[in-house]
Amino acid sequence: MSTSAPSLAVWKFASCDGCQLSLLNCEKELLAVADAVQIAYFPEATRGYIEGPYDISLVEGSITTGEDARRIQEVRAVSKRVITIGACATSGGIQALRNSADVRDFTEAVYAHPEYISTLERSTPISAHITVDFQLRGCPIDRAQLLEVVAAFVQGRQPRIPTYSVCVECKRRGLTCVAVAKGMACLGPVTQAGCGALCPSFDRGCYGCFGPQDSANTSSLADRLASAGMTSRDIQRLFSTYNVGSQAFGAQAQREQGGAR
Repeated sequence: MSTSAPSLAVWKFASCDGCQLSLLNCEKELLAVADAVQIAYFPEATRGYIEGPYDISLVEGSITTGEDARRIQEVRAVSKRVITIGACATSGGIQALRNSADVRDFTEAVYAHPEYISTLERSTPISAHITVDFQLRGCPIDRAQLLEVVAAFVQGRQPRIPTYSVCVECKRRGLTCVAVAKGMACLGPVTQAGCGALCPSFDRGCYGCFGPQDSANTSSLADRLASAGMTSRDIQRLFSTYNVGSQAFGAQAQREQGGAR
């Protein structure tokens, strides 16, 4: 490998490490990545460390502590390009459920000594703190999409990542619509593609792992779910999962809160 190859760093914030594991799970493809870039910092995979600055930084996880907020500024300062990966980094993740409540209620319920816990009131995406060059959705991310994004930045082009809904993926796979045919609750019409319609292929509704698509009409879908018999509480919970911190899903969850459907 040439020493002039772009340097790649992988950073972790508040997350489960699942998106980093998606990169490790690339197996044979990872060898091609290793030939195209110089992996300078990736604690999940190696103890090796090369001091920055870095050409590309992949960032997993949300900002949940004051230390996180300080450290992400340091990452931005040493990175030519910052790519956020996964629902935690792009929308605040499942931990953003705390944003609609008092975080002290959670710490007091979970920890024997909550006074030792230092955390922010809200869990926020990386883009709320620094400029981000690209956001790769998913919980976890799709490994093929990750390879496409890394390759695109190495080659100096825009990543070819779809922004249409999961419904398109269902149609391409020839799947029967679980919402229409079986009356299942499904977020597919408002969720960005990327998973290959995984859940509908197993006869389950979409849970919105890849977050809202660009033109997500969540109000219309909520009305459709209500007409099928779902209560406001159930609809709120459907939108309050991996990407509740996203503007579209979070706003719809708020509209359903205290609803009288």
